[in-house]
Amino acid sequence: MQMKRKGFTLIELSVVLIIIGLIIGGVMKGKDLINSADQKKVYNTWIKQWQVTFNAYQDKTGNILGDGKANGGTRATTDGRCDNVRLDNSKTVQDILKAMGLDVPSSNIATSNGGAYTIKGKYTSATATAYLYFLYSHTEKVYKNRLYIVSMPTDVAIAFDTMTDGQMNPSAGAFRRYPDNAKGVGGKSTAWPDASKTKTVDVSLEL
Repeated sequence: MQMKRKGFTLIELSVVLIIIGLIIGGVMKGKDLINSADQKKVYNTWIKQWQVTFNAYQDKTGNILGDGKANGGTRATTDGRCDNVRLDNSKTVQDILKAMGLDVPSSNIATSNGGAYTIKGKYTSATATAYLYFLYSHTEKVYKNRLYIVSMPTDVAIAFDTMTDGQMNPSAGAFRRYPDNAKGVGGKSTAWPDASKTKTVDVSLEL
């Protein structure tokens, strides 16, 4: 006598769906944690390290890194201003740091000498390039020596702003969008742009 096959009950199907949902949720959460860890690595070993190295050089020599040829800049004389040095195009700054016993920030691009970094964001991956720049603030109306970084994934820039200043405000604080009066969400300069639409931004960090 052939027995009839018993189907799944609604309760059993519900349990299966719940388990599947938990698994998917765990995978997504794990992916977010991995992305967050990658962003912190870039921030600490590259961006923050350039800031630390810049200040360590000044403490050790009394000079500004990237100010005048003697400090890896382009001008013959020094004036306390960075000479807008592109850090992936020149080995001079890096050689001076090594000669002083200071660490050159690391990068995932071997040929950039620590001057560029390929950064993965949620919506795009981009090669961010760093400069030692005497940069104008449109909100403060002053020039300052800053680490100027071109083409950073917007969602990563937002994360770095929070890491640096404790809040998301691209127009104020040590870490900013450039220009720092650029309009973001809602047409406000105090808001970052929508990362899904404006996929990369230029940023700067006060040195």
